[in-house]
Amino acid sequence: MKKVLILGAGRSAAALIDYMSQEGERNDWQVQVVDAAPDIIEQYERKYENVQASQLDVLDDNARENLLQSASLVISMLPARFHIHVAESCIKLKIHLLTASYVDEEVQQLEEQIKKQGLIFLYECGLDPGIDHMSAMQMIDNIRQKGGHVTSFQSFCGGLMAPGSDDNPWRYKFTWNPRNVVLAGKGGTAQYIYKGIYKNIPHHQLFKRLTMVEIPEYGDFESYPNRDSLKYRELYGLYKAETILRGTLRRPGFCSAWHAFVQLGLTDDSYQVRNVENMTYAEFTRSYLPYSKDDLLTNFSRYIGVDISSEVMQRIKWLGILDDKPIRLQKATPAQVMQQLLESRWQARQEDKDMIVMQHQIEYQIKDEHKKITSSLVSTGEIANLSGMAKTVGYPLGIAAKLILQDKIKERGLMIPIHQEIYAPVLEELKKMNIKFIDKEESLTPMSEGQFKS
Repeated sequence: MKKVLILGAGRSAAALIDYMSQEGERNDWQVQVVDAAPDIIEQYERKYENVQASQLDVLDDNARENLLQSASLVISMLPARFHIHVAESCIKLKIHLLTASYVDEEVQQLEEQIKKQGLIFLYECGLDPGIDHMSAMQMIDNIRQKGGHVTSFQSFCGGLMAPGSDDNPWRYKFTWNPRNVVLAGKGGTAQYIYKGIYKNIPHHQLFKRLTMVEIPEYGDFESYPNRDSLKYRELYGLYKAETILRGTLRRPGFCSAWHAFVQLGLTDDSYQVRNVENMTYAEFTRSYLPYSKDDLLTNFSRYIGVDISSEVMQRIKWLGILDDKPIRLQKATPAQVMQQLLESRWQARQEDKDMIVMQHQIEYQIKDEHKKITSSLVSTGEIANLSGMAKTVGYPLGIAAKLILQDKIKERGLMIPIHQEIYAPVLEELKKMNIKFIDKEESLTPMSEGQFKS
Protein backbone atom coordinates (compact mmCIF):
# COMPACT_ATOMS: atom_id res chain seq x y z
CA MET A 1 0.00 0.00 0.00
CA LYS A 2 1.34 3.43 -0.96
CA LYS A 3 1.67 5.96 1.85
CA VAL A 4 1.50 9.74 1.71
CA LEU A 5 3.10 11.64 4.58
CA ILE A 6 2.03 15.28 5.10
CA LEU A 7 4.40 17.25 7.34
CA GLY A 8 2.75 20.33 8.87
CA ALA A 9 -0.98 20.55 9.45
CA GLY A 10 -1.60 24.25 9.97
CA ARG A 11 -4.42 26.29 8.45
CA SER A 12 -2.91 26.34 4.95
CA ALA A 13 -2.81 22.51 4.89
CA ALA A 14 -6.56 22.00 5.43
CA ALA A 15 -7.56 21.65 1.77
CA LEU A 16 -4.58 19.41 1.00
CA ILE A 17 -5.44 17.02 3.84
CA ASP A 18 -9.10 16.98 2.80
CA TYR A 19 -8.14 16.19 -0.81
CA MET A 20 -5.65 13.46 0.11
CA SER A 21 -8.19 11.87 2.48
CA GLN A 22 -10.65 11.52 -0.41
CA GLU A 23 -8.00 10.27 -2.86
CA GLY A 24 -6.70 7.85 -0.22
CA GLU A 25 -10.12 6.23 -0.02
CA ARG A 26 -10.46 6.01 -3.81
CA ASN A 27 -6.98 4.62 -4.43
CA ASP A 28 -6.37 2.62 -1.26
CA TRP A 29 -3.52 4.89 -0.16
CA GLN A 30 -2.53 5.42 3.45
CA VAL A 31 -2.45 9.08 4.52
CA GLN A 32 -0.56 10.27 7.58
CA VAL A 33 -0.52 13.83 8.90
CA VAL A 34 2.25 15.00 11.22
CA ASP A 35 2.58 18.20 13.24
CA ALA A 36 4.37 19.41 16.35
CA ALA A 37 1.14 20.70 17.97
CA PRO A 38 -0.97 18.04 19.73
CA ASP A 39 -4.21 20.04 19.46
CA ILE A 40 -3.89 20.16 15.65
CA ILE A 41 -3.25 16.40 15.55
CA GLU A 42 -6.35 15.73 17.66
CA GLN A 43 -8.42 17.91 15.32
CA TYR A 44 -7.53 15.81 12.27
CA GLU A 45 -7.91 12.51 14.12
CA ARG A 46 -11.50 13.50 14.95
CA LYS A 47 -12.33 14.75 11.47
CA TYR A 48 -10.98 11.95 9.25
CA GLU A 49 -11.37 8.23 9.95
CA ASN A 50 -8.89 7.26 7.23
CA VAL A 51 -6.15 9.75 8.16
CA GLN A 52 -3.57 8.76 10.72
CA ALA A 53 -2.27 11.71 12.73
CA SER A 54 0.86 11.85 14.87
CA GLN A 55 3.16 14.31 16.59
CA LEU A 56 6.76 14.93 15.54
CA ASP A 57 9.66 17.26 16.21
CA VAL A 58 11.00 17.50 12.65
CA LEU A 59 14.47 18.46 13.95
CA ASP A 60 14.78 15.09 15.71
CA ASP A 61 16.76 13.22 13.03
CA ASN A 62 16.04 9.71 14.28
CA ALA A 63 12.33 10.31 14.83
CA ARG A 64 12.02 12.01 11.45
CA GLU A 65 13.70 9.21 9.53
CA ASN A 66 11.83 6.48 11.39
CA LEU A 67 8.60 8.15 10.34
CA LEU A 68 9.64 8.86 6.74
CA GLN A 69 11.05 5.42 5.92
CA SER A 70 7.63 3.86 5.25
CA ALA A 71 6.42 6.73 3.02
CA SER A 72 6.09 6.61 -0.76
CA LEU A 73 5.85 10.39 -0.98
CA VAL A 74 6.27 13.33 1.41
CA ILE A 75 4.46 16.66 1.16
CA SER A 76 6.06 19.32 3.34
CA MET A 77 3.87 22.16 4.55
CA LEU A 78 6.45 23.14 7.15
CA PRO A 79 8.07 26.58 7.33
CA ALA A 80 10.72 26.86 4.61
CA ARG A 81 13.66 26.70 7.04
CA PHE A 82 12.82 23.06 7.86
CA HIS A 83 12.70 21.78 4.28
CA ILE A 84 16.40 21.03 4.02
CA HIS A 85 16.20 18.50 6.86
CA VAL A 86 13.28 16.76 5.19
CA ALA A 87 15.00 16.89 1.79
CA GLU A 88 18.17 15.23 3.08
CA SER A 89 16.14 12.44 4.68
CA CYS A 90 14.08 11.94 1.51
CA ILE A 91 17.27 11.52 -0.56
CA LYS A 92 18.70 9.06 1.96
CA LEU A 93 15.49 7.02 2.04
CA LYS A 94 14.69 7.43 -1.70
CA ILE A 95 11.33 9.20 -1.26
CA HIS A 96 9.68 11.77 -3.55
CA LEU A 97 9.15 15.24 -2.03
CA LEU A 98 6.64 18.01 -2.78
CA THR A 99 6.29 21.49 -1.32
CA ALA A 100 4.80 24.88 -2.11
CA SER A 101 7.98 26.67 -1.02
CA TYR A 102 10.56 28.29 -3.30
CA VAL A 103 13.62 26.39 -4.47
CA ASP A 104 16.46 27.64 -2.26
CA GLU A 105 20.26 27.42 -2.47
CA GLU A 106 20.41 24.56 0.05
CA VAL A 107 18.26 22.20 -1.99
CA GLN A 108 19.95 23.30 -5.23
CA GLN A 109 23.18 21.88 -3.83
CA LEU A 110 21.43 18.50 -3.61
CA GLU A 111 20.24 18.58 -7.22
CA GLU A 112 22.72 16.02 -8.53
CA GLN A 113 21.90 13.56 -5.72
CA ILE A 114 18.16 13.94 -6.33
CA LYS A 115 18.59 13.16 -10.03
CA LYS A 116 20.93 10.25 -9.33
CA GLN A 117 18.39 8.65 -7.02
CA GLY A 118 15.69 8.98 -9.69
CA LEU A 119 13.52 11.09 -7.40
CA ILE A 120 10.97 13.82 -7.99
CA PHE A 121 11.51 16.88 -5.80
CA LEU A 122 8.69 19.16 -6.93
CA TYR A 123 8.95 22.61 -5.36
CA GLU A 124 6.87 25.79 -5.90
CA CYS A 125 3.65 23.82 -6.46
CA GLY A 126 1.13 25.86 -4.48
CA LEU A 127 -0.50 29.17 -5.41
CA ASP A 128 2.25 31.75 -5.87
CA PRO A 129 4.56 30.06 -6.53
CA GLY A 130 2.61 27.28 -8.18
CA ILE A 131 -0.58 28.08 -10.05
CA ASP A 132 1.19 31.18 -11.39
CA HIS A 133 3.91 29.00 -12.96
CA MET A 134 1.47 26.49 -14.40
CA SER A 135 -1.01 28.92 -15.90
CA ALA A 136 1.71 31.20 -17.30
CA MET A 137 3.61 28.31 -18.92
CA GLN A 138 0.44 26.93 -20.45
CA MET A 139 -0.22 30.30 -22.09
CA ILE A 140 3.41 30.75 -23.18
CA ASP A 141 3.64 27.22 -24.61
CA ASN A 142 0.37 27.75 -26.53
CA ILE A 143 1.76 30.94 -28.06
CA ARG A 144 4.96 29.16 -29.09
CA GLN A 145 3.00 26.29 -30.63
CA LYS A 146 1.23 28.86 -32.83
CA GLY A 147 4.60 30.21 -33.97
CA GLY A 148 4.55 33.33 -31.80
CA HIS A 149 6.83 34.82 -29.17
CA VAL A 150 6.07 36.78 -26.02
CA THR A 151 6.94 40.49 -26.11
CA SER A 152 5.52 41.47 -22.72
CA PHE A 153 4.79 39.42 -19.59
CA GLN A 154 3.09 40.89 -16.53
CA SER A 155 1.69 38.76 -13.71
CA PHE A 156 -0.08 39.78 -10.52
CA CYS A 157 -1.42 37.90 -7.50
CA GLY A 158 -2.91 38.73 -4.12
CA GLY A 159 -4.59 37.07 -1.15
CA LEU A 160 -7.40 39.40 -0.07
CA MET A 161 -10.85 39.41 1.46
CA ALA A 162 -13.91 38.69 -0.66
CA PRO A 163 -16.49 41.45 -1.22
CA GLY A 164 -18.54 41.88 1.94
CA SER A 165 -15.69 40.72 4.17
CA ASP A 166 -13.34 43.55 3.13
CA ASP A 167 -15.13 45.73 5.68
CA ASN A 168 -12.36 47.86 7.16
CA PRO A 169 -10.73 51.01 5.69
CA TRP A 170 -7.80 48.97 4.39
CA ARG A 171 -10.05 46.35 2.75
CA TYR A 172 -7.53 43.81 3.98
CA LYS A 173 -7.21 41.10 6.63
CA PHE A 174 -4.61 38.41 7.24
CA THR A 175 -5.14 35.17 5.34
CA TRP A 176 -1.53 33.98 5.59
CA ASN A 177 1.64 34.57 7.61
CA PRO A 178 1.35 38.08 9.17
CA ARG A 179 5.12 38.43 9.49
CA ASN A 180 5.55 38.03 5.74
CA VAL A 181 3.00 40.77 5.13
CA VAL A 182 4.72 43.20 7.49
CA LEU A 183 8.12 42.49 5.96
CA ALA A 184 6.91 42.55 2.34
CA GLY A 185 9.61 43.86 0.04
CA LYS A 186 12.33 43.82 2.70
CA GLY A 187 14.32 41.15 0.86
CA GLY A 188 16.07 43.66 -1.36
CA THR A 189 15.58 45.94 -4.33
CA ALA A 190 12.75 45.00 -6.70
CA GLN A 191 14.06 44.44 -10.22
CA TYR A 192 12.12 44.21 -13.46
CA ILE A 193 12.22 45.39 -17.06
CA TYR A 194 9.59 47.66 -18.60
CA LYS A 195 9.53 48.45 -22.32
CA GLY A 196 13.20 47.57 -22.60
CA ILE A 197 14.34 49.66 -19.61
CA TYR A 198 15.65 47.94 -16.47
CA LYS A 199 14.04 49.15 -13.26
CA ASN A 200 15.49 48.95 -9.74
CA ILE A 201 13.10 49.94 -6.95
CA PRO A 202 14.48 50.05 -3.38
CA HIS A 203 12.19 49.06 -0.51
CA HIS A 204 11.52 52.61 0.64
CA GLN A 205 10.01 53.42 -2.79
CA LEU A 206 8.33 50.09 -3.45
CA PHE A 207 4.81 51.10 -2.40
CA LYS A 208 4.85 54.17 -4.62
CA ARG A 209 5.67 52.31 -7.86
CA LEU A 210 2.22 50.91 -8.54
CA THR A 211 0.55 49.24 -11.50
CA MET A 212 -3.24 49.44 -11.72
CA VAL A 213 -4.99 46.16 -12.53
CA GLU A 214 -8.66 45.60 -13.36
CA ILE A 215 -10.25 42.24 -12.62
CA PRO A 216 -13.56 41.65 -14.45
CA GLU A 217 -16.55 41.80 -12.07
CA TYR A 218 -14.28 42.61 -9.10
CA GLY A 219 -13.05 46.08 -10.00
CA ASP A 220 -9.73 47.83 -9.55
CA PHE A 221 -6.62 46.70 -7.70
CA GLU A 222 -3.14 48.15 -7.30
CA SER A 223 0.06 46.15 -7.50
CA TYR A 224 3.52 46.79 -6.08
CA PRO A 225 6.50 45.02 -7.72
CA ASN A 226 7.86 41.74 -6.39
CA ARG A 227 11.51 41.35 -5.50
CA ASP A 228 13.03 39.81 -8.64
CA SER A 229 10.94 39.59 -11.79
CA LEU A 230 13.97 39.16 -14.04
CA LYS A 231 14.62 35.53 -13.06
CA TYR A 232 11.47 34.61 -14.97
CA ARG A 233 13.18 35.51 -18.25
CA GLU A 234 15.25 32.33 -18.09
CA LEU A 235 12.69 30.30 -16.12
CA TYR A 236 9.95 30.82 -18.73
CA GLY A 237 12.25 31.39 -21.71
CA LEU A 238 11.10 35.00 -22.21
CA TYR A 239 14.23 36.08 -24.06
CA LYS A 240 12.42 38.38 -26.52
CA ALA A 241 10.19 40.04 -23.92
CA GLU A 242 10.89 43.73 -23.35
CA THR A 243 8.60 43.85 -20.31
CA ILE A 244 8.77 41.32 -17.46
CA LEU A 245 7.00 42.37 -14.28
CA ARG A 246 5.44 40.45 -11.38
CA GLY A 247 3.57 42.14 -8.57
CA THR A 248 1.42 41.72 -5.45
CA LEU A 249 -2.19 42.91 -5.51
CA ARG A 250 -3.94 45.06 -2.94
CA ARG A 251 -7.11 47.13 -3.05
CA PRO A 252 -6.62 50.81 -4.05
CA GLY A 253 -5.35 53.01 -1.23
CA PHE A 254 -3.60 50.26 0.71
CA CYS A 255 -0.13 50.97 -0.64
CA SER A 256 -0.13 54.73 -0.09
CA ALA A 257 -0.99 54.23 3.59
CA TRP A 258 1.52 51.40 4.01
CA HIS A 259 4.15 53.57 2.36
CA ALA A 260 3.85 55.96 5.32
CA PHE A 261 4.90 53.19 7.75
CA VAL A 262 7.83 52.25 5.52
CA GLN A 263 8.97 55.88 5.38
CA LEU A 264 8.94 56.16 9.17
CA GLY A 265 10.85 52.89 9.58
CA LEU A 266 8.04 51.09 11.39
CA THR A 267 8.52 47.90 9.33
CA ASP A 268 12.21 47.56 10.21
CA ASP A 269 13.09 44.20 11.76
CA SER A 270 16.84 44.72 12.27
CA TYR A 271 16.94 46.07 15.85
CA GLN A 272 14.95 46.15 19.08
CA VAL A 273 13.18 49.31 20.23
CA ARG A 274 14.51 50.52 23.57
CA ASN A 275 12.00 51.03 26.38
CA VAL A 276 9.24 49.47 24.27
CA GLU A 277 7.89 47.67 27.35
CA ASN A 278 6.87 51.07 28.82
CA MET A 279 5.47 52.57 25.62
CA THR A 280 2.03 53.12 24.22
CA TYR A 281 1.49 52.90 20.48
CA ALA A 282 1.30 56.70 20.38
CA GLU A 283 4.64 57.04 22.15
CA PHE A 284 6.16 54.42 19.86
CA THR A 285 5.00 56.33 16.76
CA ARG A 286 6.07 59.69 18.19
CA SER A 287 9.60 58.34 18.69
CA TYR A 288 9.96 58.15 14.88
CA LEU A 289 8.72 61.68 14.19
CA PRO A 290 10.48 65.06 14.49
CA TYR A 291 9.86 66.93 17.73
CA SER A 292 6.76 69.09 17.58
CA LYS A 293 4.42 70.80 20.01
CA ASP A 294 1.54 69.88 17.71
CA ASP A 295 -0.64 66.88 18.43
CA LEU A 296 0.49 63.49 17.09
CA LEU A 297 -2.08 63.35 14.28
CA THR A 298 -0.99 66.73 12.91
CA ASN A 299 2.70 65.93 13.25
CA PHE A 300 2.28 62.54 11.53
CA SER A 301 0.24 63.87 8.60
CA ARG A 302 2.65 66.78 8.06
CA TYR A 303 5.67 64.46 8.11
CA ILE A 304 4.30 62.10 5.46
CA GLY A 305 2.95 65.03 3.40
CA VAL A 306 -0.78 64.27 3.33
CA ASP A 307 -3.84 66.17 4.49
CA ILE A 308 -5.00 65.39 8.01
CA SER A 309 -8.47 64.47 6.67
CA SER A 310 -7.17 62.29 3.82
CA GLU A 311 -8.06 58.63 3.34
CA VAL A 312 -4.45 57.77 4.12
CA MET A 313 -4.75 59.30 7.58
CA GLN A 314 -8.15 57.69 8.11
CA ARG A 315 -6.61 54.27 7.51
CA ILE A 316 -3.67 55.02 9.79
CA LYS A 317 -5.91 56.33 12.59
CA TRP A 318 -8.19 53.31 12.34
CA LEU A 319 -5.28 50.93 13.02
CA GLY A 320 -4.69 52.44 16.45
CA ILE A 321 -1.04 53.31 15.88
CA LEU A 322 -1.75 56.81 17.25
CA ASP A 323 -3.65 55.59 20.35
CA ASP A 324 -2.51 55.78 23.98
CA LYS A 325 -2.82 52.03 24.37
CA PRO A 326 0.06 50.09 26.01
CA ILE A 327 2.06 47.90 23.65
CA ARG A 328 2.82 45.27 26.31
CA LEU A 329 5.81 43.68 24.62
CA GLN A 330 8.99 43.12 26.64
CA LYS A 331 11.31 43.09 23.66
CA ALA A 332 10.41 43.89 20.08
CA THR A 333 11.63 45.24 16.78
CA PRO A 334 9.53 47.95 15.07
CA ALA A 335 8.16 45.27 12.72
CA GLN A 336 7.12 43.10 15.67
CA VAL A 337 5.28 46.02 17.27
CA MET A 338 3.46 46.60 13.99
CA GLN A 339 2.68 42.91 13.60
CA GLN A 340 1.12 42.68 17.05
CA LEU A 341 -1.08 45.68 16.34
CA LEU A 342 -2.09 44.47 12.88
CA GLU A 343 -2.95 40.98 14.11
CA SER A 344 -5.56 42.53 16.38
CA ARG A 345 -6.96 44.84 13.68
CA TRP A 346 -6.65 42.72 10.53
CA GLN A 347 -7.93 39.50 12.05
CA ALA A 348 -10.44 37.66 9.87
CA ARG A 349 -13.71 36.60 11.49
CA GLN A 350 -15.00 33.04 11.27
CA GLU A 351 -17.88 34.19 9.07
CA ASP A 352 -15.55 35.99 6.64
CA LYS A 353 -14.71 34.84 3.14
CA ASP A 354 -11.33 35.35 1.53
CA MET A 355 -10.42 35.77 -2.12
CA ILE A 356 -7.42 34.85 -4.25
CA VAL A 357 -6.92 37.10 -7.27
CA MET A 358 -4.43 36.40 -10.06
CA GLN A 359 -4.00 37.92 -13.50
CA HIS A 360 -1.53 37.41 -16.34
CA GLN A 361 -1.21 40.04 -19.06
CA ILE A 362 0.76 38.63 -21.97
CA GLU A 363 1.46 40.40 -25.24
CA TYR A 364 2.81 38.37 -28.13
CA GLN A 365 3.69 38.62 -31.79
CA ILE A 366 2.94 36.21 -34.62
CA LYS A 367 4.47 37.51 -37.85
CA ASP A 368 3.01 41.05 -38.18
CA GLU A 369 0.18 40.49 -35.69
CA HIS A 370 0.51 41.85 -32.17
CA LYS A 371 -1.98 40.48 -29.64
CA LYS A 372 -2.68 40.56 -25.92
CA ILE A 373 -4.21 37.93 -23.65
CA THR A 374 -5.51 38.93 -20.23
CA SER A 375 -6.11 35.83 -18.10
CA SER A 376 -7.83 36.34 -14.73
CA LEU A 377 -8.57 34.01 -11.82
CA VAL A 378 -10.69 34.70 -8.74
CA SER A 379 -11.19 31.97 -6.15
CA THR A 380 -13.05 32.47 -2.88
CA GLY A 381 -13.29 30.40 0.28
CA GLU A 382 -14.59 30.41 3.84
CA ILE A 383 -12.27 31.26 6.71
CA ALA A 384 -14.10 28.85 9.04
CA ASN A 385 -13.96 25.95 6.58
CA LEU A 386 -11.68 25.87 3.55
CA SER A 387 -10.26 29.29 2.73
CA GLY A 388 -9.42 30.39 -0.79
CA MET A 389 -5.78 30.49 0.29
CA ALA A 390 -5.87 26.92 1.62
CA LYS A 391 -7.57 25.62 -1.53
CA THR A 392 -5.25 27.31 -4.01
CA VAL A 393 -2.15 26.26 -2.08
CA GLY A 394 -3.29 22.75 -1.15
CA TYR A 395 -5.14 21.41 -4.18
CA PRO A 396 -2.25 21.80 -6.68
CA LEU A 397 0.01 19.90 -4.26
CA GLY A 398 -2.59 17.18 -3.81
CA ILE A 399 -3.18 16.75 -7.54
CA ALA A 400 0.56 16.65 -8.24
CA ALA A 401 1.00 14.06 -5.48
CA LYS A 402 -1.69 11.93 -7.09
CA LEU A 403 0.07 12.16 -10.47
CA ILE A 404 3.34 10.99 -8.92
CA LEU A 405 1.71 8.11 -7.03
CA GLN A 406 0.02 7.02 -10.26
CA ASP A 407 3.40 7.15 -12.09
CA LYS A 408 2.16 9.79 -14.53
CA ILE A 409 5.18 12.10 -14.17
CA LYS A 410 8.23 10.85 -16.03
CA GLU A 411 10.55 13.82 -15.41
CA ARG A 412 13.03 13.28 -12.56
CA GLY A 413 15.12 15.62 -10.43
CA LEU A 414 14.61 18.97 -8.72
CA MET A 415 11.89 20.85 -10.59
CA ILE A 416 9.06 23.33 -10.49
CA PRO A 417 5.71 22.76 -12.28
CA ILE A 418 6.55 24.30 -15.65
CA HIS A 419 6.48 20.97 -17.51
CA GLN A 420 3.37 20.16 -19.52
CA GLU A 421 3.00 16.68 -18.01
CA ILE A 422 2.53 18.43 -14.64
CA TYR A 423 0.72 21.66 -15.40
CA ALA A 424 -1.81 20.33 -17.93
CA PRO A 425 -3.51 17.74 -15.66
CA VAL A 426 -3.23 19.93 -12.56
CA LEU A 427 -4.91 22.92 -14.23
CA GLU A 428 -7.56 20.67 -15.77
CA GLU A 429 -8.55 19.24 -12.39
CA LEU A 430 -8.44 22.66 -10.74
CA LYS A 431 -10.88 23.85 -13.41
CA LYS A 432 -13.35 21.18 -12.27
CA MET A 433 -13.03 22.64 -8.75
CA ASN A 434 -13.96 26.07 -10.15
CA ILE A 435 -10.38 27.31 -9.77
CA LYS A 436 -10.04 28.53 -13.31
CA PHE A 437 -8.87 31.41 -15.46
CA ILE A 438 -11.08 33.51 -17.73
CA ASP A 439 -9.23 34.67 -20.84
CA LYS A 440 -9.76 37.74 -22.95
CA GLU A 441 -7.77 38.17 -26.18
CA GLU A 442 -7.48 41.34 -28.23
CA SER A 443 -5.50 42.63 -31.18
CA LEU A 444 -3.18 45.55 -30.54
CA THR A 445 -2.03 48.35 -32.82
CA PRO A 446 0.17 47.00 -35.64
CA MET A 447 3.81 47.05 -34.64
CA SER A 448 6.18 49.49 -36.23
CA GLU A 449 9.18 48.04 -38.03
CA GLY A 450 12.01 47.14 -35.71
CA GLN A 451 9.91 47.26 -32.53
CA PHE A 452 10.61 44.56 -29.93
CA LYS A 453 13.77 43.33 -31.60
CA SER A 454 15.70 41.07 -29.26
